[in-house]
Amino acid sequence: MSFSIATAAKQARKASRQIARLGSQDKNQLLAQIASQLIAQQGPILEANQKDVALAKSSGLDSAMVDRLVLDEGRIQKIADAVLEIMGQEDPVGGISQIQQRPSGIQVGKMRIPLGVIAMIYESRPNVTIDAAALCLKAGNAVILRGGKEALHSNLALADCIKVALDKFGLNEAIVTVVPDTDRAVMNELMTLSDDIDLIIPRGGEGLIRFVSQNSQIPVIQHFKGVCHLYVDEFADLNKALSLLENGKTQRTSVCNSLETLLVNKEIANQFLPMAAEMMAKHGVKIHACENSIDSFNGAVLATEEDWDAEYLAMEIAVRVVDDFDAAIEHIESYSSGHTEVIVTQDYTRANEFIRVIDSAVVMANASSRFSDGGELGLGAEIGISTTKLHAYGPMGAESLTTEKFVVFGEGNIRA
Repeated sequence: MSFSIATAAKQARKASRQIARLGSQDKNQLLAQIASQLIAQQGPILEANQKDVALAKSSGLDSAMVDRLVLDEGRIQKIADAVLEIMGQEDPVGGISQIQQRPSGIQVGKMRIPLGVIAMIYESRPNVTIDAAALCLKAGNAVILRGGKEALHSNLALADCIKVALDKFGLNEAIVTVVPDTDRAVMNELMTLSDDIDLIIPRGGEGLIRFVSQNSQIPVIQHFKGVCHLYVDEFADLNKALSLLENGKTQRTSVCNSLETLLVNKEIANQFLPMAAEMMAKHGVKIHACENSIDSFNGAVLATEEDWDAEYLAMEIAVRVVDDFDAAIEHIESYSSGHTEVIVTQDYTRANEFIRVIDSAVVMANASSRFSDGGELGLGAEIGISTTKLHAYGPMGAESLTTEKFVVFGEGNIRA
């Protein structure tokens, strides 16, 4: 029987009413069962993932995408742990806040409620299948998950874990739909189903996100790319700066919270750049350097205007010496993608000014950009990172998958 995305969306809309009515304890039991199934079904999941990885390599998928695709026992355990962390969080729906008595005598408040049906369109990253499902379930939403063809076997194996959990509690399987058809036509049709889908979250390369943003008839959460900056201030502890640079650039290059641009205050450039050059040479990092820093690096290429906008997702980085703090701010404001920016400084006032002035979704002082992640920031996991400000900004957890409605209490009050 052929798959119909329109039918799946209607079924998800109907199922969303069931998950929205579940209480906190029931949702938590469901999440615990999903985490348990992930561990119990490690063998089939890894077997399916190996098929995807082999196909990805044979088709010439770039190394960053392959890295995001790979699962092993450790990664599966981390996915299960994230589900349990989400389970342990406070229920984001149902609470009433901001109660106030109006002159008319009515009491007015706001109740947090699910969004309804959320669609995820994503590439590689099979962990997103579970992260997105768990966050949507915690927030009382149904979810439609359309992964890329490169992760299809993995996603379907993970979907089996969710199906078993839903069946165990007698819940509608359409609460979580993993689309088995990766044809582009299915995605195109999905983006037109505004009667049944409330929000689309694309997660992947810039091309995918721009395509969805430009063609969807449904509201879209956008995150085009992560051009993350590290600014080494004149008052920086240079050993801290070197450690943050090494961790942010070299620990895992294929992720959107890795560093792509290094800005160095000219007052400490002669001290810090040789340290940075030695460390990055050890890791084989390709350097795109400005004219004031290029002599500090062996084999560096002169940076172009395009380099300041680049998301390399590789062992590459752009380096620029800036005149002062204001010049660093100006550079970030000109080229930031709104993802994550870091200052290294021992000057408390300077650190706070950076945090106040920079408008990106995550702004840090003396901490690695690699912490810009839903799990590390206390969300358990993230369904995506929004770099637009409506309706969420930054890593999105369960609360970001809810909205608010007004509730009014009266005693037969009528309007005069």
